[in-house]
Formats: sequence, structure tokens, C-alpha cells
Amino acid sequence: CFLFSAPVVISSLTVLTIRYKRRWDIIYICPFSGAVKGKVLITNYRLYFKSSDADVTVTLDVPLGAISRVEKMGGASSRGENSYGLDITCKDMRNLRFALKQEGHSRRDIFDLLFRHAFPLSHGLLLFAYVTQEKYEENGWNVYKPIEEFRRQGLPNNKWRITFINKNYELCDTYPTVLAVPFKSKEEDLRRVAAFRSRGRIPVLSWIHRENQAVIVRCSQPLVGMSGKRNKDDERYLDLIREANDTIKLTIYDARPNVNAVANKATGGGYEGDEYQNAELMFLDIQNIHVMRESLKKLKDIVYPNVEESHWLSSLESTHWLEHVKLVLSGAIQVADKVSSGNSVVVHCSDGWDRTAQLTSLAMLMLDSHYRTLRGFQVLIEKEWISFGHKFASRIGHGDKNHADQDRSPIFVQFIDCVWQMTKQFPTAFEFNERLLLTILDHLYSCRFGTFLYNCESARDQHEVRSKTVSLWSLVNSKMDIYLNPFYTPESGRVLYPVASMRHLELWVTYYIRWNPRIRQQQQSPVEQRYKELLALRDEYLKKLEELQLSDSSPSSRLANSPTPNTSSSTSSPSQQYTHLHTPF
Repeated sequence: CFLFSAPVVISSLTVLTIRYKRRWDIIYICPFSGAVKGKVLITNYRLYFKSSDADVTVTLDVPLGAISRVEKMGGASSRGENSYGLDITCKDMRNLRFALKQEGHSRRDIFDLLFRHAFPLSHGLLLFAYVTQEKYEENGWNVYKPIEEFRRQGLPNNKWRITFINKNYELCDTYPTVLAVPFKSKEEDLRRVAAFRSRGRIPVLSWIHRENQAVIVRCSQPLVGMSGKRNKDDERYLDLIREANDTIKLTIYDARPNVNAVANKATGGGYEGDEYQNAELMFLDIQNIHVMRESLKKLKDIVYPNVEESHWLSSLESTHWLEHVKLVLSGAIQVADKVSSGNSVVVHCSDGWDRTAQLTSLAMLMLDSHYRTLRGFQVLIEKEWISFGHKFASRIGHGDKNHADQDRSPIFVQFIDCVWQMTKQFPTAFEFNERLLLTILDHLYSCRFGTFLYNCESARDQHEVRSKTVSLWSLVNSKMDIYLNPFYTPESGRVLYPVASMRHLELWVTYYIRWNPRIRQQQQSPVEQRYKELLALRDEYLKKLEELQLSDSSPSSRLANSPTPNTSSSTSSPSQQYTHLHTPF
């Protein structure tokens, strides 16, 4: 078998990590090929294994950031074959097991090195993104500029204004510094509303429909509590949102199941009741982070290392993963449909940084074709996920050894899965391809870039992420052609409504089961393959043309090609004429 991570171009990265290089002879207990002898190389960024057996080729390339847990296997009294070594649990749907000889203390050395560099924050070390010296032509941190994105949407206008009340993160420490709020609201109104919303996450505009002026507004739950507290300022503020485009009834989408929202009253939270006049409340029944974490664990159990094909459908159903994907997509469709028909909506869950981000970003992807472009999708992630405080550090656990932390959850992975489902149903609507989605998820864990580090903008400012680390978009935009969808057809006004039924949803095999060489992954379509071959042929011709032009411009070439007296153009050689030809590419 041949196991590999997504292709990664490394130049300065290799030079940098070589300082921490250590190599050992080891046995990899491959779940597909059995025990395989080889050498393992460990740097401060990756674990790299290559088999030494002539008849079996196995390669492993694992960024240390993708490691969730490292455990010692067996003890001094272990006598069974390959019973002494290391168990490594990864965040990217695979586990690794290595066997070592007991003499020489090599296990202790490998364990210490892995534990130290896989969990740098637990050892007082810097995350790898602060150590790498990669350079790119484009600065990916400039991809998203809030004011420019609001202007693209047609803001500010006579109904919505831009406020900098949060410029020092005093109103809400998990919100961005630039916010769009109703034009009629005053700064003091915003402060009073913040006091009644969980974590101070007030309702703010995410997106506005250019034609009907309906908006998607996001926030956290109101602090109603068991006593049913009211806040006139919050009620009036939501009415200002409704009035901005004369929506008859403002629809409030609460992502939670009804029973969960009621239970949250016991901890001071809750939901909008009948006191919010001219508003309707709808629950979307999306489960919390703990349910999603357990669901993905069950999925991992059935896809790695072995897939039981005889019970596959029932096993997949028992994980409930696709059922959760369906509910998230279904909720986003309801949001998009309501806005498309001219009605403004408010979206929230408990704190407004998990399910809320899923719903707003997916609805915006359905409504706005700009977010379906390669750069637009980067803006969408930066805006709705990163700037609005999805807790990446807590949900992923970057550099943290506490693998059992109850804050860990695959919320962002689930969002990318939903995007993939949409690309399958609308293969010509997205400028980017599956490779982009895989690259994003690989670097969600890798810690090679600063893009997904920390929980919110204020924390990123404190740790100087933009000045001391490289953005993932610097990598992506340096070689955009490999992330482009050859079938993309721009359609600016088209709203996408995916079918969110179990019959139309698929398990994303090329992500969840990519480590299993025995699963026949979906092959590239012949048309796409031929398209790529033609692109490669074009590049080859262009390279030859460039070489010919360079040779033609050299002094010796000019001398050789200069016409001699009494020589007419009709007698010029074929090679001389060739330099003036233009390729149709």
C-alpha cells in the first residue's frame, strides 16, 4: 500500500526543520500490509516513514499538528512480537502503530520528541507557524478586508451603517472590530443590547441582498434565564432590523433543538419569546458540539482501518454523520430561501460561533455567487468563521496535549463537508475544486499557517498572527491553477438550493477513507482527465515557444538571423520563419 498526505510544496520548510531531524529504524504495523520495516524521520513539523522492504512500498507523511494523542504500547515485560512501541492517534481519520526493540531506549527518545513537538503549547514552545520561514509573492492576509467586502455588498446605505464601536474589543472580545448595524441604532443601544446577549455577541449584519435588501443577521442567544427576563432595548433593536427592508415578520432561526434551547434557560440563556412582536421563532434541530464529536468518532471507527462492506450502509447510518450534515444543509436552505423571498432573518445558536457560522456561511454560499469563486470562498471563511470567532483553538486543540478536552469538535470539518456536498450537486457552479477543500482541512490541523490559529481576532492580535505567521491563502494563491474547477460556469444571479435528503447525500470518501488503499476511490472523470492533459500540453508548447523566443533574442541568434545583402525574404530558412509563428494556445 502507499499512504500519503495531500501534496505539499515545501522549500524553506525543509531547510528549517532539518535542525530537529532524528532518524530511527522502526517497524510500522500497517493495517493493510502487516509489519513493515523501515526508517522514521521526525522533525519539528512532520513524522516521515519510508519502508526499507523491497517488496512492500509504504510511505507516511504526517504533520505533527495532526497528532491528537501519543501513547506507549507494551512494557518491559512484553514478549509478544511487535508488542512494544507507540500508538499514535491522528485528527485526520487515521491511527498509526510502530513497534521498536526494547534495548537502546529508542522508544523513549521518539516519544519525547513527538510529544514535545506535536504539543508545543503544552511545553512552552511556539506553534510551528511562528517558526517557518516560507515566502510567497502574495500576502494572503490581504485577501479579506472588511470595509471592501461591505462595499461589495453595497454598504453602508441609508438603512445600515458601519460602526467601529468594537475597535478595542471592548463591546465583545470575540467579535471583529468592524461591524454593520441598523442605521437608526445608536452606540449606547448596542452596549445595552450586548448586556443581554451571551458573550456580548449582539445581532450584526453578515450579508444583504442587493435587490430586496433582506439581510442575514447573526448573534448569540438572549440571556432570558429561568425567570424569563426581558430587555426592551434588545426587542427594539430586532425591530430595527425588521424595519430596514419592511419585512412583515422577522424570522429568528435558532439552530438548536427546542429542548436544548429550553434547557439553556437553566444556565441563564434561552430564546426569544412572544414579547418579540413582529417576529417568528423557528428551531432547526441541529445537535451540539458534543454530539458532533461522538458522531465523527463513530464514523472513524467504521472507515479506519477496515471497512466492513457487508454491513456498510447500516454501519454508516448508525454514525448519524450524514443525518447531521443533512440538518445543517436543510437549515441553511431555509435561511437562503427566506432571504431570497425578501424576508430578513436572524440566526443564532447558543454562543453564535459554531452552528451559527455553519448556517450563515452556507446560506451566503447559496445566495451569492461571489463566494463560489476561489478568492470569494477565502473571504467567506475569513469573514464568517475566523473574524467572527469560531473557536478554532478550542475545537481543534492546536499544540495542546489534552486530547480528551470536551471543547474539541469537528464543526468546521462538517461545514467543509456540506460545501463538498454542494459541489457534487452543482458541479459547474464553483470555481474551486475538491483539492482546495482537502488542502484547507489538512492545514486546519497542520499548524503550518496562522490562518486557523486561536479562537478570535483579539487573541490573534495579541499573538501577532498577521505579522509573524504566513496565511494559508498565500500558498493557495501562489498556485491557483491546481485548485480550479475546469467545468466552472459563472452565473452571477443564480441561487443554489441543494437537495438535503439522505438519498442525495454521499459520504465524502476521498476525505474520510483516503488512507485506505483497498477502497476504490471515485476516479476522475475522463473529460476532466482529458482537460488536464490538454492544459499540460499547452504549458509544454508555451515553454518551447518561450525558449525559442529567448534563443531568438540572444546576440548570436540575432547575428545568425540577420539578413545578408541581396538576400530576399522569400529565401529565408524555415527556422527563421518559425520564430514569427504564434501558437493558437
